[in-house]
Amino acid sequence: MSIGVFDLFKIGIGPSSSHTGGPMAAAHRFVRGLRQDGLLESVARVEAILYGSLGLTGKGHGSDKAVLLGLSGEKPELVDVDSVDARLLAMRESGTVPLAGTHPVPFVVGEDLVFERRISLPGHPNGMRFTAFGADGGVLREKVYFSVGGGFVVDETAAGADRIKADDTVLPYPFTTAEELLKHCANTGLSISGLMLENEKAFGRTETEIRAGILELWRVMTECVRRGIASEGVLPGGLRVRRRAHGLHRRLLAEAPEKDPLHAMDWVSLFALAVNEENAAGGRIVTAPTNGAAGIIPAVLTYYTRFVPGAGDDGVVRFLLTAAAIGVLFKENASISGAEVGCQGEVGSACSMASAGLTEVLGGTPEQVENAAEIGIEHNLGLTCDPIGGLVQIPCIERNAVASIKAITAARIALRGDGRHFVSLDKAIQTVRTTGRDMSTKYKETSRGGLAVNVIESDAHVGVNVIEC
Repeated sequence: MSIGVFDLFKIGIGPSSSHTGGPMAAAHRFVRGLRQDGLLESVARVEAILYGSLGLTGKGHGSDKAVLLGLSGEKPELVDVDSVDARLLAMRESGTVPLAGTHPVPFVVGEDLVFERRISLPGHPNGMRFTAFGADGGVLREKVYFSVGGGFVVDETAAGADRIKADDTVLPYPFTTAEELLKHCANTGLSISGLMLENEKAFGRTETEIRAGILELWRVMTECVRRGIASEGVLPGGLRVRRRAHGLHRRLLAEAPEKDPLHAMDWVSLFALAVNEENAAGGRIVTAPTNGAAGIIPAVLTYYTRFVPGAGDDGVVRFLLTAAAIGVLFKENASISGAEVGCQGEVGSACSMASAGLTEVLGGTPEQVENAAEIGIEHNLGLTCDPIGGLVQIPCIERNAVASIKAITAARIALRGDGRHFVSLDKAIQTVRTTGRDMSTKYKETSRGGLAVNVIESDAHVGVNVIEC
């Protein structure tokens, strides 16, 4: 199995890569298969059942909207986010969904789309079953998919539901552990970003194409920051969480930076808040490596481009290549799915990836990069995923801001050392997996534990702390 930078970083829409992007991609794949096999015109009805974590928190994460869009032929990376509400309203008012955009069939959320809260499919907590029926009521096709985090989708035939589809790409420098990664760097003299670049070429892309693709990801990230800062109002959902990035930006512009030595850190928080507010509103984002943690890498990378002298596009490319190399290790050896290992797999992995990317572009050695990545995840171990109301808002938005600061701190600690440290990144990632296995299911994106039950949705209308989070 080979994972590349464009697997870990994908353009999509909010609020969740696993609960929005994944179901949309799965629904799209299902109808595409019907069309390819000549079955589409014979379909009289479709049914979608979402199980486990998708059943429990799917409504708050927009999984129902995602399924409708996917069945109508949309893909997360291409859907026009500004037209989504109007299209969904039209489908609900007509009681139909245009399969693949061309073949309308009856479809009613609650009847043809079911949130199954009590049952989980074996293999992964984010399971989906799509069924197409003919005019006689017979089953034309039935498929099970798993949304395994970061927008990755596998079907029931995959070898292990937590793994993406294997491919036969032969990489010049294959690695599944940080130890192997460092050995390649030592033997070749390549940096981690340089080694990752050589591996990316094996997927059939030229260096120019890889660079252009990475800079396009960066363009979408910066546009997301800009839109998040420009937007005001209240986020969708019952919590009525107000957007804070716009007001914070206005205040920061009015302040004198020389009076506060930590002024730059407030800008980092702003960048993360802007991205995650845009994500919570269903805007266009880059999974990095998931939607729930999408603000960390853009915030740290924006900090680099805004506050580090000499930063430029070359550094951006190196940053994201390095971050992707660390993301590969999490995807291979643990998980980036909050439904599988809690938020340590989402915010924790993103913090680790961001700290690694920053360390490299600030001149760190491969050993210092690995050290920074280890620090970034070590201090997120055990982090639970307990979104209030099933919405990617509280504590998710602020959690990204805090993790962004933590990533910068991890990089600075590593750069002050020589790369030698007691706990290896491999051991820390292994701990993510074992801790996630031991973690109670109620703390893994089910909204049945933690803040999700200690702060109930009705408190949002009377509790100032909840409103401001």
